[in-house]
Amino acid sequence: MLLQGPIVIVADRPAPELAAVLRARCGMPLVETDWAKAGETLVTSAPAAVVINEPATAARRGEIAAIELALVTMREPYLPVLTRVAAEAGPGIAGALPIAANSSPERVAARLSSARRVRTLHATIARRSATLDAEGGDPPEMSTGDPLEDAVAIVTGRGRGYPDLATAVGERMRLIGALSVETAARHLNSRGLDGIFIGDGFGPPTIDAFLTALGEDARFRDLPVALVSAVPVSVDCDALPNFERFDDTPAEVVQWMLPLVRLHAYEAQLQRQLAAIEARGMLDPQTGLFTMGAFQRDLGLAVADSLKSKLAMSLASFSFSETIDGRTARDAARQFARLVRSVDFACQASTDSILLALPNTTLRGAHAIARRIACDLKRAMLATNVADAQSDPGVTLAALKPTDTVASLLARVSESSRVAAE
Repeated sequence: MLLQGPIVIVADRPAPELAAVLRARCGMPLVETDWAKAGETLVTSAPAAVVINEPATAARRGEIAAIELALVTMREPYLPVLTRVAAEAGPGIAGALPIAANSSPERVAARLSSARRVRTLHATIARRSATLDAEGGDPPEMSTGDPLEDAVAIVTGRGRGYPDLATAVGERMRLIGALSVETAARHLNSRGLDGIFIGDGFGPPTIDAFLTALGEDARFRDLPVALVSAVPVSVDCDALPNFERFDDTPAEVVQWMLPLVRLHAYEAQLQRQLAAIEARGMLDPQTGLFTMGAFQRDLGLAVADSLKSKLAMSLASFSFSETIDGRTARDAARQFARLVRSVDFACQASTDSILLALPNTTLRGAHAIARRIACDLKRAMLATNVADAQSDPGVTLAALKPTDTVASLLARVSESSRVAAE
């Protein structure tokens, strides 16, 4: 798998400033080509990244088709493709990451560097997956769905444009609404997010403080951030490579930001995949929890150890509405993975239930842990506007008995008392 290669710059006019910045910041060879030869150049150069340095227009349909045809065979590993976009049009290259036509070369280089990290991550997964397979392991399969189906974005604002912005975002991805940046910041620290949309209603100091906090935290620097407000920004946003500000309709803003949000969701998908490979297939890359087989094996060991050492152990089953959809179930499981203690382990038993093993935990202690997790899950589902969140996650508990086996303990979680989130 070829990871290294040149950066191809596509433009009819020379771009010496961009070329100089890319050489300095990316440390890679450059190949410059015009639109007419772009498709052929991509095939012969096997690039590691592509920058379309002029906005694609309807008049370039033939050149665009040639570029897209060349790129079809270059998706393993992920190939970053950036395209400058005029204010009135979306990206003309399918799958390309947009950047404003008037963005500085430094902004182009920063966004490209951010996307190249996804390429490196993808290549790392392929290499480690092959190693695991050669060692007789069972590498988890990559997800083939659209990453946007799992994307979650925050929409914050308190002005008249907030409802329209929230509606436009909610039509394309799952959203968390926040009427203040303080609320948005709390969600940032407790959820896996793929984008931030900042609407009107905040003053310059509030916006500056929020953007500064995002840029200073490595966890959030690569998040796509859209500022849909006329408020002037005085803070330096160079630390946020995927920051853009807009004076467009909410629908146009969302359409423009979709490729960036999709890439961030794809990166999160790759990170779960890598964690599953490093766990030698014990983790489910869709949820971050144990696979059912790994859970049953560890549960058997935990039960045997608890019985031998005469230590307490509990098992909990969290159930959701039978009408819950797969997307909501995955989101709940991923949030669950953030909530469990490091000594506990869990798996998604079905689309509407999660099993949690609690070694060295009495039934009383399990009650307290289960209530906390159920409450946090409910808040998370309410925050993402899930219809089924109005009903509390159901919890059943069972404490290990001296006569128990794994099968009898699993059977009894449906017979023990139910604990509701309070």
